[in-house]
Amino acid sequence: MNKRGFIMEKRLCLSSTDKKIEGVCGGFAKYFGLDPTFVRIGYAALVLFAGTGIILYMICAFVMPEEEMH
Repeated sequence: MNKRGFIMEKRLCLSSTDKKIEGVCGGFAKYFGLDPTFVRIGYAALVLFAGTGIILYMICAFVMPEEEMH
């Protein structure tokens, strides 16, 4: 709940504060409550070993909404 007593919904969105390129890894880290460094390492592993990381990153950067500033 926030200060006014409303229940805050958890949304997956691009991070505006913790981003290196578009904020995708920072957004996933905030959503899942993880350290952004670990998410970036996982992303690098996807790129190197599976080869799908670049395509997934571009799709997420296009589809995920930007974080709302309060």
